[in-house]
Amino acid sequence: MSAEPESLILQMLREMRAEIGETRGEVRSLRADVASDLAIFQAKVGEENKQTREQIVGLRRAVIEYHTSVIGHGVLISELEARVRRLEQALNLPAPEAH
Repeated sequence: MSAEPESLILQMLREMRAEIGETRGEVRSLRADVASDLAIFQAKVGEENKQTREQIVGLRRAVIEYHTSVIGHGVLISELEARVRRLEQALNLPAPEAH
C-alpha cells in the first residue's frame, strides 16, 4: 500500500474527530439551554401554582363566609318563625294554609 491512502484515511479520521468534537460542544450548549429553559419553566409553573393555591384559598374563605352568613340568616328566620307561631297561638289565630 502506498502512503497516500493512509494519509487520506488519517486526514478523514481527523476531520471526523474534529466534527465529533464540535457536535459534542453543540450538544453541551443545547443541554445547557434546555436546562436553563426548564428551570425558567419550573419557576413560572411554581408561581402559577402559588397563584392558583392563593385563589383557591380565597374562594374557600368566601364560601365559608357565605355559608356562615346563610346559616346565620337561617337561624334568625327560624327564631322569627317560632316567635310568630307563639304570637299566633297566644292570640288564637288560625294556622296559615300550606302553599
